[in-house]
Amino acid sequence: MKFTDLGLDPELLKAVRRQGFEEATPIQAETIPLAVTGVDVIGQAQTGTGKTAAFGLAILQKIDLENPNVQALIISPTRELAVQTQEELYRLGQDKKVKVQAVYGGADIGRQIRSLKDHPQIIVGTPGRLQDHINRRTIRLDHVQVLVLDEADEMLDMGFLEDIEKIVQQVPDTRQTLLFSATIPAAIRKIADRFMHDPKMVQIKAKELTADLLDQYFVQTKEFEKFDVMTRLFDVQQPELTIVFGRTKRRVDELSKGLRARGYNAEGIHGDLSQQKRMSVLRSFKAGRLDILVATDVAARGLDISGVTHVYNYDVPQDPDSYVHRVGRTARAGHKGTSITFVTPNEMGYLRTIEKLTRLKMQPLKAPTAKEALQGQLSSAIESIQELIDNKDLSNYEAQGEKLLDSYTPLQLAAALLKATSKDDASEVPVKITPERPLPRRSAGGRGGNGRRSGGYRGGHRNDRDRRGGNGGGSRNGGHGRSRDSHEGGGRYDRKKRFDKKDGGKRNYTIHTHA
Repeated sequence: MKFTDLGLDPELLKAVRRQGFEEATPIQAETIPLAVTGVDVIGQAQTGTGKTAAFGLAILQKIDLENPNVQALIISPTRELAVQTQEELYRLGQDKKVKVQAVYGGADIGRQIRSLKDHPQIIVGTPGRLQDHINRRTIRLDHVQVLVLDEADEMLDMGFLEDIEKIVQQVPDTRQTLLFSATIPAAIRKIADRFMHDPKMVQIKAKELTADLLDQYFVQTKEFEKFDVMTRLFDVQQPELTIVFGRTKRRVDELSKGLRARGYNAEGIHGDLSQQKRMSVLRSFKAGRLDILVATDVAARGLDISGVTHVYNYDVPQDPDSYVHRVGRTARAGHKGTSITFVTPNEMGYLRTIEKLTRLKMQPLKAPTAKEALQGQLSSAIESIQELIDNKDLSNYEAQGEKLLDSYTPLQLAAALLKATSKDDASEVPVKITPERPLPRRSAGGRGGNGRRSGGYRGGHRNDRDRRGGNGGGSRNGGHGRSRDSHEGGGRYDRKKRFDKKDGGKRNYTIHTHA
């Protein structure tokens, strides 16, 4: 379904077109028509399916620009998701002049208070920091018309139920509630029973990989060896169009810089780059002027680029959804594709969980030796030389070539040409990639086979700025399994606050399914 068929305001359609979208994703096509009518909606869909725009466009459609009060509240589990949601709503609502403000822990609350005096119509926040603002009376929610609980199952897993209950008490009972979650266990249904009024349910089936077209491998290696191993694989496999996924923005910057230092045609994209820069890099990649695109999960979300032959997961994905999203960039439109995931020894549990939940087996791949990489480089150099000879008029250089033959043998000249055409050996161009803190060690069994996200879902740490308590930024690679302090700057993580898994009351839901 096209966005023009959803009855959206012209200003919103203009913003959607500016971002290059024409067709709505299934969750958007099903949710927006329901949400704009004011009914409560439960949306079930995996990461990367366009949930933010699904509820964001519906909210922006209903905002009254003459009303200075907070009209919509979006509760997010992590600061990264809050920032990402604010940025997307700003881009979608900028032609309509809607004001959006994000509040989250680990950032200067005084600056947030000053920004709130500008009377935003939409607030996006994490539970702990929202509670802080409510207690300080710097946020009033008595005029909220739409409440969104985003990634609800993750918020329950992180122990935010008590905060959510207190926040919801500040919102009028007459509000509309939209709840989005990757899974709908009994606990989520209990939230729906308590906070929602006759909700309509939209379920979108998880994407599946076309396994027969995708060759999937993993390479077990130490963290400090990954970069050399990856570049050797480039030399051996000679991919045509490649995406490399890194966990953080710093990682992307260092990888793209290191690849260029070794002679590879690479650029990176992440949330800190301007929209103009990101679009410029993507255009070059799509046009084939760029061989390697290095990206974070968030920056690469929604990319539809044909011809990608290889995907390299420099950092092991932290959950099955991310893995499916990443490797789904290749093996498209009937073409073969290859994915390689680099795994440190203590991260093997994550790999096995991904295999278990995606029902796809990755084959082990031995890291190439320096000699094998050199042979790959020479093979590529020979092809380049042959193409040069076949396609270029070299008559202007033959006289000088004769003079060189007087001083050197043909073999010496050929060897020199091969050396000049080949990339530098890894040992000759040292590249330092800052080690990322490894994901928490865990068993391959996850939580115990309940089919839900396993114990390490979105585990591990973000970039240094997040660990120092900075303001985070576009990455959604959050920190499940960590204390609330790391997300909210205070409070305590208490799993006893989570709902009992046993389903209590029963309720009939109207279910809209979409493949």
